Amino acid sequence: MSSRSWWRNCILHEDAEIEAIDSMEGELSRVSKELTQIRELISSLELCHHKAERWVDNILEGIATGKTTKGLGTRAPGQMHPREEMSKQACSALSAWVAGCPAAAMDSSIGPVAASQLLGCLGKRTALKEWQIQRVIEKIRSWSDWPRSEKDPSTQYVWLSYGQQHCPEHYSEHEPFWQKTVETFPFEDLQGMDGKEFSLGLAIDMLWTCHWNFLENLQILLEVIGGNVRSGKTFAACAWNITLTPIRPRMQIISNSLRQYCGQSLPDKKIDNSIIQQLGEPTLEKLWLAASLDKTIRLQLDL
Repeated sequence: MSSRSWWRNCILHEDAEIEAIDSMEGELSRVSKELTQIRELISSLELCHHKAERWVDNILEGIATGKTTKGLGTRAPGQMHPREEMSKQACSALSAWVAGCPAAAMDSSIGPVAASQLLGCLGKRTALKEWQIQRVIEKIRSWSDWPRSEKDPSTQYVWLSYGQQHCPEHYSEHEPFWQKTVETFPFEDLQGMDGKEFSLGLAIDMLWTCHWNFLENLQILLEVIGGNVRSGKTFAACAWNITLTPIRPRMQIISNSLRQYCGQSLPDKKIDNSIIQQLGEPTLEKLWLAASLDKTIRLQLDL
């Protein structure tokens, strides 16, 4: 694996600090399978994920012990996380609404919130709203059914706005609905990666069920679809508004602690000495991994 691929989750271009970290890897006699697994955990870290803090704890444990059993695909077969259950609840409630059930008649819940409360903002039913809600369902289902959704056409989501210059063929029969969705711009404080306005279509594209703010993001989308185009709430999705994550203060302390472990003097920064103790005696392998984790955290959260 090339040095560049290690940084795929946090940079577009290398800087002097990354070059210095990569040079540490070059000084290793070999990058063992165990080291590769730990470094891959760092490369897979997404701090907008609802379990990101636990993911970082797993990485710290791996650095300390020199091995890890964690990573994607390590969950026991059939095991379901509460977030997956919430996703299925959301799809069920939204599907019932599309099928004609009034929001007020919903007696189910989506996580801790009553479905009737969440869907109550949709207002008077229209064909456009039903079409947009169906796209929301497809987006949620494509992620909650992963990896099956990669091969099953019935659960594959077709991007509305992300990477699209024209109406995708998949939506050609309802191009006016698609057009209205990608030309609704309710988020004054956001821009897409191309510098253009952040549309409702892009927000649906960026509705990840694994995101720490999933339920609030879903509520904002439903309010916009219901006609409240300027809800005043902050939409936080993936690379957008990631600095709002509630674990940011803790990640700052972990970053400080890792830098001190690597030999930097940070007298004015808050340090968690238990992390330094956990990592133990510094070795070149540990220093490379600790510096990689620190830099990844700082780049993702703009620290």
